[in-house]
Amino acid sequence: MLAYLDDPKLQSWYPAALFAVCVAALGLALHAQWVLGLEPCNLCLYQRVPYGLVGLFAGAAMVRPNPAARRAVVWLAAVSFAAGAAVAVYHVGVEQHWWASAVCGGDVSSVGSTTDLLAGLSAKPEKSCDAVDWTFLGSSMATYNAGVSAVLALACWAAATRMKRV
Repeated sequence: MLAYLDDPKLQSWYPAALFAVCVAALGLALHAQWVLGLEPCNLCLYQRVPYGLVGLFAGAAMVRPNPAARRAVVWLAAVSFAAGAAVAVYHVGVEQHWWASAVCGGDVSSVGSTTDLLAGLSAKPEKSCDAVDWTFLGSSMATYNAGVSAVLALACWAAATRMKRV
């Protein structure tokens, strides 16, 4: 069923495909932030990290193409996207109030003095991770990212296991 993944010509395009996926995902996130005005929370920002990491390594693999680098990048992508899916599922749980976030919210431990407290009052408050600003068909961006990241992780895992060791 996955025999087409054995084709070395197809495998040579994996870094470019990963790079394109990462640019598209980060572009969509930045469009939502800067054009649509949807402010990201800390968990939203953490969900961008796997795309940036994979994009950088995929870009490097495109510049210096070799089979070992391609295989390493695809494995890195599988692990990164799996971690991204885990963060996205955690974010969905925070949005649905299944659990509280350890990342977002007020942190009173950083307030050292009254001056620090007063300075913090004038600062822009951090966006809450449990606030859903945008939905499509009843699902938030974190929900969609969980699905996309999981599919990408599985696809990269399937591709990496079919690539020959060099």
